Amino acid sequence: MIQALMLALFIAFYASSSVSAALWQLAEFKRRHGVLFVILAAVAAGAVVPELFLILFFQRARPTRRNLRNLLFTIPVWAFDGWLVDLLYRGEAALLGDVASVPVVLAKIGIDQFGYNVLFAAPFGVLTYEWKNSGISLRPVRDLFTWHHYRDKILPTLLATWAVWIPLMAIIYSSPLALQFPLFSLALSFWVLLLTYMTNRFAGKIEADAPLALATREL
Repeated sequence: MIQALMLALFIAFYASSSVSAALWQLAEFKRRHGVLFVILAAVAAGAVVPELFLILFFQRARPTRRNLRNLLFTIPVWAFDGWLVDLLYRGEAALLGDVASVPVVLAKIGIDQFGYNVLFAAPFGVLTYEWKNSGISLRPVRDLFTWHHYRDKILPTLLATWAVWIPLMAIIYSSPLALQFPLFSLALSFWVLLLTYMTNRFAGKIEADAPLALATREL
């Protein structure tokens, strides 16, 4: 679903002058505001939009203190993550070039998905949400460096990440550098719901076959 939406937007960028103009305006807005745009976009996509979704659709539009606690946790996490992703995109462009050739796109996907994700993004994502779900306990930090933890928790997250993000990254890296982070932000809010589901399942808060709605409501 996410991939289909992003592919449709990618095609529209080249086929529709109005869509192209709108995306270039967004890219220009990012250029003018730099890291401030990156942080605000990541926070909105990764923290605010998912929390508003929970309030509107699963809490009958009634916010609680839990929602505030969630935002106090997720806002700095996604601000940091967004800054790192933008740094990664710009670093790859500096190293490999801002071109959409097949070798360059494949190389960027390899660095992103099999370097950055394996060594940092997946362990960091699981750790932060497990840390929150365990009541800010040190146990998830200790478990992070064990093979059992990586096999049972990090590896399933990586498999889900690759299934979702490798097609998305092919689309994103085929776009001009100025549009890559804005496109990433659009896809991020959908991905956070899946990540939320997986980490709550690991915490034992929901059954393995429970619907996504129940998982996200546990946050």
